[in-house]
Amino acid sequence: MVTTTKWVLDPTHSDLGFKIKHLMITNVSGSIKNFQAEVETDGTDFGTAQINLAASMDSISTNNEQRDAHLKASDFFEVEKYPEMKFRSTKLEKTGDDTFDLYGELTLKAVTKSVKLKVEYNGLAKDPWGGERAGFVIAGKINRSDWGVNFNGVLETGGVILSEEVRINSEIQLVKQAVSVAA
Repeated sequence: MVTTTKWVLDPTHSDLGFKIKHLMITNVSGSIKNFQAEVETDGTDFGTAQINLAASMDSISTNNEQRDAHLKASDFFEVEKYPEMKFRSTKLEKTGDDTFDLYGELTLKAVTKSVKLKVEYNGLAKDPWGGERAGFVIAGKINRSDWGVNFNGVLETGGVILSEEVRINSEIQLVKQAVSVAA
């Protein structure tokens, strides 16, 4: 008999972050503030996790209103036309005691591409209210032009304004929900 455990995101203790090189000398950091994730596991074995994440691209923030408005416009994410980013896992491979390679499909601007992310499992903890939580660090790199995010400019020195590579750095906390038993 297989016991399925459902987990949901704790948005107040999670961060969907990214970094991109600007002028090829420093990083600009940002995050997507409004997102939700649902995860199903066999018991509490996160090696069996099925993950679905949806994020509102209108909530992208780099702590600069003018830059955020530009990111939401047609040069970048076109949030009025493509309001949501989605991720769906396809496979998890254990790479160490508490580490995994997470494979999945990332959909952004109506383009779906396969991605591979690194996951570090930080364990389970009981919260003060009797709930059970699990924590993760997720990291990876994607090429933004694979999803049609192509805006850039050439510097007089021959370099570019923005890197093609975007580094993903996220902290995720899940809260255990209902447990169902399959017949």
